[in-house]
Parts: sequence; C-alpha cells; structure tokens
Amino acid sequence: MINPSEQQLDLIRQQLGREPRGLAGIAVQSDQGVPIVLQMQALVDDKPFPTLFWLSSKDVYQMIAEIETAGAVKLLEQELAEDETLRAAHLADQQRYVDLRWATVTPEQEARIESLGFRHLYDQYGIGGISQWDKIRCLHMQYAYHLAEGSTIGRLLDERYGLDQKLQQIRL
Repeated sequence: MINPSEQQLDLIRQQLGREPRGLAGIAVQSDQGVPIVLQMQALVDDKPFPTLFWLSSKDVYQMIAEIETAGAVKLLEQELAEDETLRAAHLADQQRYVDLRWATVTPEQEARIESLGFRHLYDQYGIGGISQWDKIRCLHMQYAYHLAEGSTIGRLLDERYGLDQKLQQIRL
C-alpha cells in the first residue's frame, strides 16, 4: 500500500468527484503515479466499509461498466454454478479476501469492530461485501481486487475482454 501524496489526493478527489472517505492508501497506481485502485479502511464512521479495494480510475471503471452492461455477471455466475473447479477457485478468492481484510485491521479497529457487534460481518462478507460467495456482486470490485491481489474472476476478465492489454494501452 502506498501513502498518497497531496497531488495524488487531488487526483483521487477528481476521480471520485468527492472527498474520499475511509482511504487507507493506494493499492495500485500507474507508472505515472495515477491511482487506479484504492485500499479502504475496514471501519468508517463506525460502519463496516463494504469493500477493501475501490476502483478509482474512471477509464477502467468505464471498461468494466461496458462488460457488466453486456451481461457478463450473469454469464460468470452461471459458469460458477456449473464448473466446480472455477467455483472452488472463486470461493478460495473470497476466503483470501476476508483473511486479507482482517490482516489490514489494527488491534484498535478490531476492538471497535467487536464492541459494535460487527465481527460476524467481516467473516461473512466477501469481495465487494457479498454474503453469497458463489455469486458476483460487482465486476468493478472484483477487478479492483484482481488488480491489487489477483483473482480468478479478474483473470477471466483479462482473458475474455483483454482488460490487462487495454490497461497497458491507455495512459492512466
């Protein structure tokens, strides 16, 4: 995780169109230092933040939006239901995500999460805050996780839609 500079914070504000809430740092940036994926705090204003990674690049966001609009979530969920190997890899990604999220929580944050009665939520909710781990809530959050840590769904998006190649071509 990278601590953002003032210039990067300005870029993040422009990308989001608002002041970032719960920003822990930059998980992925371009070669030019432009934030692509933000890492978020687990607890913001005493509420669980729904995701550990947030896609901040408008260019990448738009590419994913087009894929979602074309029905990719439904198709991927159907594949997860039919392909046991794919489903097992996706479920392993979900558990790895939960474990990683807990690893980012400080002892003070963990105590606060416990005192607020939220511990079960942090164990239950996977990528993008989804409780049904064999489903996909949002490809944006899936791909943000993929860019930060690597994932099965993200690799499929790269293979099928060439997102990794498009990222190389656009100047972020």
